[in-house]
Amino acid sequence: MSIWRVKPVSAFEADMKKSELKRVLGKWSLTAIGIGAIIGGGIFVLTGTGAYYHAGPALAISFIIAGIACVFAALCYSEFASILPVEGSAYAYAYGTIGEVFAWIIGWGLILEYAMGSMTVAVSWSGYFNKLLKMFGIKLPEWLTTDPASYTGDGFSMNLPAFLIVLFVISILIKGTKSAANANNFIVLLKVSAVIFVIIAGAFFINVENWSPFIPEATQIIDKAGTHEAYGIGGIVSGAAAIFFAYVGFDAVSTQAGEAINPKKDVPFAIIASLLVCTILYILVSLVLTGMMSYQDFNPLGKYPEAIKAPVAYAFDIAGQAWAGYIITIAATVGLISVLMVMIMGQSRIFLGMSKDGLIPSVFSKINPLSGTPQNNLMILGGFIAFVAAFTPINKLADMTSFGTLFAFTMVCIAVWILRFKQPDLVRSFRVPALPIIAICGISINTYLMINLSHDAQLLSLGWLAIGIFVYFLYGKRNSKLNNNTPE
Repeated sequence: MSIWRVKPVSAFEADMKKSELKRVLGKWSLTAIGIGAIIGGGIFVLTGTGAYYHAGPALAISFIIAGIACVFAALCYSEFASILPVEGSAYAYAYGTIGEVFAWIIGWGLILEYAMGSMTVAVSWSGYFNKLLKMFGIKLPEWLTTDPASYTGDGFSMNLPAFLIVLFVISILIKGTKSAANANNFIVLLKVSAVIFVIIAGAFFINVENWSPFIPEATQIIDKAGTHEAYGIGGIVSGAAAIFFAYVGFDAVSTQAGEAINPKKDVPFAIIASLLVCTILYILVSLVLTGMMSYQDFNPLGKYPEAIKAPVAYAFDIAGQAWAGYIITIAATVGLISVLMVMIMGQSRIFLGMSKDGLIPSVFSKINPLSGTPQNNLMILGGFIAFVAAFTPINKLADMTSFGTLFAFTMVCIAVWILRFKQPDLVRSFRVPALPIIAICGISINTYLMINLSHDAQLLSLGWLAIGIFVYFLYGKRNSKLNNNTPE
């Protein structure tokens, strides 16, 4: 069988009819899933690293660039979701258009995206959780809250809170999608309220001198990991690339299409709505944050070494508003749980789609008949994510997540264009306007941002994709159901 063989749309429709997943998600639950994943990763996690290591006060421009890049991809995702409302996201879209080997590469990239994203959020949750404990006079020893690369002492160390929060989230997800969605809806309401509070309350404590210069002069930052280029126009672009993983939420919406009540209409709506709402909030929060606190104070080796892990709460602390820090820390600690929940849920559905097609072992496609969830899938993923999060520094995780996200977005822009050309008569309840222009813009800007990621992230991510190609030819191609059901 050719590695470029595509999975017919009729095969996807057959999969949908016999799916054991329960369709329990409406328009607003899907939108909440998108917002649940987007708000948290960018605002509560990477505003500090984005400001210090990349753009300075111009981080708001980085969010605008990343948001524009996402709009192009979101429109393409929406058209695909209206045609193929199945779990698997960009993997499924590529399988139905470009071919199996490309679908595999995208699926492998999505595994990187969601796994690294989950780990990044788990590490950041640990930072906020430790800050919350300190507010109540409890301080965990450094060796229990720090990965080995960041540990300043001798001997064993691990990030135990990051490890435990992943296990807690898995315990919620295996109970069922409906209960997980209800928990997510509540948490989203809480953290959107907290974000609006940050914008309004923080505006009263902005020191405009912190915005000067708004675009700092390009320079080099030296830390334990080596030397980094930062600031200037290049820093704004690299900042957009580095914080890009924060927008993975709308991609997570598409992974839940198999559990949507009316996926062809509601998934495109939720993708676009969640992206627009969160982009506006991101821009406003980044302006407030860099106005309240100098971007240089996020230096992990400086006066406030913990600020980079919990930037929003520390900004209020430094402004002398400890009471606000309590509100932010509690909201962030609870709010990041929903980000982790959506990312792990999305990852499990991508594994589910790939497993149904025979490209990865069948253990990942077994559904618990009582809960309607891929329980074994979730437990295996949870164990892996928990372990790596406990022993890996946050900046490496975030950049690799951005690579996986940008790669998937680029492939979706290519695939939707190909499908429009190859099958123009397919029923599309949502159509991308001016598709050639939108697709070219999406491909160009996402590829450009990928090139501007750190060299370490690029090398590690390309290494991951190389391993993925090896695994495909060793296992996936041989066991593909499309291959086994089709004569050579």
